[in-house]
Order: sequence, then C-alpha cells, then structure tokens
Amino acid sequence: MNATSDAVSRLRKLDACAVSDALDKLGLPSTVSHLPQQSGARRIAGRAVTVKLVAAADAPATTGAPRHLGTTAVMLAGPDDVIVVEQRTGIDAGSWGGILSLAAVQRGIAGVIADGPVRDIDEARDYDLPVFCRALTARTARSRVAEAGTNIPINVDGFDVAAGDYVIADNSAVVFVSAAEIDRVLDVAEQIALREAAMAKALLAGHPVTEVMGANYEHMLRDTAA
Repeated sequence: MNATSDAVSRLRKLDACAVSDALDKLGLPSTVSHLPQQSGARRIAGRAVTVKLVAAADAPATTGAPRHLGTTAVMLAGPDDVIVVEQRTGIDAGSWGGILSLAAVQRGIAGVIADGPVRDIDEARDYDLPVFCRALTARTARSRVAEAGTNIPINVDGFDVAAGDYVIADNSAVVFVSAAEIDRVLDVAEQIALREAAMAKALLAGHPVTEVMGANYEHMLRDTAA
C-alpha cells in the first residue's frame, strides 16, 4: 500500500468530528458545516479531485471538441477520490447531475462535494452515491455556468482546496486537510478517537457521565501529542 492509499485508509476509520478536533488542536483551518449530505447514507473520505465552475460568460477559451463540465474529473478519479466542485457564481444552475452520478458510480468514486447547486438528486440517491452540496436545483448548467478547470485550486465555503488535498465528510461536516498536513492530523485524530472510545467504554462499564466527561474530557485535546 502506498502512502496515499494508507492515508485514505486511516482517514476512513475516523469521523469528521475527530478530524475537526485534530485541526483545532494543531491550529489549522478547514471544517465546512454548510454542505449537508443530500444522497447516500455513508461517510466518505479520499483525495480531492477539484473542479472550478464560472459563469458561462467568464469561461476561458478552449480548443478542440467541447467537454461537458465534470467529465474530466470523473475520468481522473477512482475509489480513493472525492470530486469537489466550486460553483460560487450565485447562478441557480447545476454543478453536478444525474449522468455524472452514474459515471462516478461506475468508476467507484467515493463521493461528490459541491459548493453550489446539484440537480438530479433523486438519481444520485437511486445510485447510492454520496453527495454533499449547498443547494438543490432543476436548472441545467447549459448556457449558465461552465468549467474553468479541473484539478486547479478552488475555494469551498471560504476554504482553499487544492487537488490532492484530503477530505472527510459525514452528517456533521465536510473537513478538508492539506496534503502537507495529513500525517500529523491523522496522528492526532487517531489519538482523539482512541480517547473517545475509552470514554464510551467507561460509560458502558457504569461510570457516571460527570466523571467520564470531567477532567479527562476537558484535557483531551490539550494532552494529545501534537
């Protein structure tokens, strides 16, 4: 297993809250709480394949045969990847749709995160593709928004995301971790998860919650090795 696959495997064993706590402990940003899960019921984790969308009038000039937005990302991504889309134009137009969802499922892509509207959400639900997004719409992207690039820097809810950064998403939040920080974030998050598991075990063993969530809880982040 290479380092990337190992990091994704470790990330999948955590939840967004543990990773968010680790980022807090390390003084790092990147917890997004405004992109709810709209399809699929499972947590997702992987590396970001980024897509930036702009108003159609602002689309860069291209040569060769046109490609539908999102298709390049789908062809680049696989089971260890999450497609992350920026559509912050303010235009009510889909940044992701049903055919893309089917193609993503066929390639085993972990899921989709869209800072913008998504259409055909019922199809994504039928395919059991996890999709997290800002809004839902029926409006097509055609003549409204266009792709400015794939695997280029994007901004999601105020956070900068680069291609190859790591992401974990569940019903609590979407959390991004820069590739440069992933090892130390995982180390801290795993320690936090172990401490919380010990606290749950203590509760199940009959210890009162006031004791379990007393000093041990208050000092949990402080005591975790940075």
